Formats: sequence, C-alpha cells, structure tokens
Amino acid sequence: MHIKDMSNPEYFVVSREQHEDLVGAAYQHRGYEEDEAAAAARMCSEASWHGIRTHNALKALHLDELFGSGTGGCVPGAEIEVIESRFSAVQTWNAHRKLGQAVACEAIETCIRLADEYGSGTVAIDNAFHYLWGGGYVMDAAKRGYIAYTNCTSTLAEVVPFGGKFPTLGTNPHSWGFPTMDAVGYPVVIDWATSEIAMGKVEQYKREGKKLESSFGVDENGNPTDDPFAVKALLPFGRHKGYGLGLLNELYGGAIGGSIPTLRGRAAKAEGTGEKTTCAFYFQVIHPDAISAGDFSNGRSQAENITAVVKDVLGHGNDACMLPGTIEANSGKLSEKAGGLLFTEAEIGGFIELAQECKFDASAWKQDSLPTFSS
Repeated sequence: MHIKDMSNPEYFVVSREQHEDLVGAAYQHRGYEEDEAAAAARMCSEASWHGIRTHNALKALHLDELFGSGTGGCVPGAEIEVIESRFSAVQTWNAHRKLGQAVACEAIETCIRLADEYGSGTVAIDNAFHYLWGGGYVMDAAKRGYIAYTNCTSTLAEVVPFGGKFPTLGTNPHSWGFPTMDAVGYPVVIDWATSEIAMGKVEQYKREGKKLESSFGVDENGNPTDDPFAVKALLPFGRHKGYGLGLLNELYGGAIGGSIPTLRGRAAKAEGTGEKTTCAFYFQVIHPDAISAGDFSNGRSQAENITAVVKDVLGHGNDACMLPGTIEANSGKLSEKAGGLLFTEAEIGGFIELAQECKFDASAWKQDSLPTFSS
C-alpha cells in the first residue's frame, strides 16, 4: 500500500455556489424536492468549510445511495408529522424517513423558537435518516447565542462494545455548541462520534492511502488494527467511557421509538422480524437567560462571566491550548483565505463522477479549471 505524504497538502478551491449547485442537483436527480436538496447542500458546504472531510457531500450522497433513496431507507418529499403532546416545550416528530439534513435543520430552528418562549426547547425525532455532521447544527445555534445539543443513532452498528468483538452500537455522535463568541470569536463546539474515529475517516484514509493514527478499529478476528483496509468494526473511544456515551444514544433512540441497533439500516436483514430499521434524533436548545442565576462576581454580565471562565481555563501557562471548536474555526479561516471550499484531488474526482451520474455539466470541476491552495 502506497502511503502519501500529506504534511503540506495542495487543495483545489471550489466556491460554495458551485458546490451547492452540483450537490443540490445530485439530490434532486435522486428525487428529492428543491428545499430538501438545498438544506442538504448547505450543510455539506458547512462541513467542508469547517474542514469536516469525513462528513462532506461525497459521504452524504454515498450514504444516501447505500441506505437512503437508493434502498428505500429515505423517502424524497416525505412530510414531518408532529405528534400531539401535553408538553409545550417538547415536540416529538415522526419524520417518515425524510432526508436527515432537512429534518435536522427544521428541528434546530424549532428548538430555538421553543427556547425563546419557554427557556428550553426539545425535539425528539423517530423514523429519521442520518443527518451527517451534528456539529453543524449546534454550531449554527451557538453562533446565534444559544446553548445547543444533539445526538442521534447512526445508520449502522459499526462499533464493538467495550470488551467485545461484534459491532452492536452505532458510531453514535454527540454534539454540543456553546456561545463563546464574545470570549474567543467562535463558539465552543464539542462534536464527536463515540467510536475512536468515524467510519468516514476510515474511508477517507483508504482514498488517500494512509494508515490510521493508531489501532482504532478491529479486523475480522476482533484484533486491533491501524490498516483502514482491514477494519471491520471500530473501537469505542476512551474504553468504557465512550462505550457508555454510545450506549446512551441507543437508549435515547429506544425511548423515542428506535429499534434493534444491529438491524438498523438493514431492511433486508430485518424483513419478517417486525423490527424498525430507522434512526432516531434528539435535539435540545437552551436560552442562556433561562439558566442565569444573576449573581456574577464583580458585577460581571453573563457574557463577561463566560469570558472570564474561558480566560482562566486558557491562562496559567495554558495559552497554547485549544478549545473544542478551535480546529473548525481555523479551518473556516483557511477556507475564507482560500476563497472557497477546499478539496483533495481524490475528492474532485468524486465530484466529477457525481456530476456524470446526474448529467450535470462537470467542465467547471476539471482540475485545470480550478484554483489551488496550499495550507
């Protein structure tokens, strides 16, 4: 296997407009409505802008092909059903297999409206399809001044439980966003899969001919491996701690209406069992005013107090430390400096194939038509 040197990679630069035109066209080619396609394309752009290579448009459309519109796991044009409830600040939805990014965008907006009215807003969603980069939704809310959280059950069970060999958990991400713009200029965003890495990163490393940084996966015999081509399942991060967080997603999903993890995303395997194969989402947004006790030291406001806390954490010789969200913020600055979204040679090849699939003019995606940028 040839291992490439990616220490100072050269990227091709693509404008958001060009990217979203193609990605939106690809979704519409698969039968999705214009608003669904636009939501998905926008979130894919946000992922690429912030350097989330594992959850870009290529990953999103690949998932749609394998588990979404290509197999009936996602229904283009489906309507969200709001389930009647006695709880004013909480909504429960049946997404009826609607495109995950479109559902998630609507959910975070609904949570914000509820938080403005009640101090906190929650939306739980059954019969969903994976929303890809959870950090994008909470980051958007945090930039607007809210505290936000989401988790979801992943499409497939790809993670072994702590001490196990057979994958029975999803990669099951948790994402938090906290409004710290006054303190550092960007929100703190904690966004992680509960596996050591996302399976998308394994696929990325396959494309780039790179080994994993460590033995983050297990092979067919359950032995740890750093070879992306040998990975059959992933290990939970932090041993029992990541396992516990991943398990929480499964329990949230079970409470909302989700079903057996090892059958999720596998309609053929579940046929005749009576079990569902869809994902579940959980969103919550809190208005900062709702949790303020008002008694801040030295007459500080809430925002000033948050800044003081951040400065203390990063002080005392810790000035070189990063906050969760720093990498994404720096990637955004890099994209801004480059004047667009940054893609590798392999990714550009993938977009050209995508254009050919949906009979979209790919001439603007040829490498000699695109500017380059070295980080």
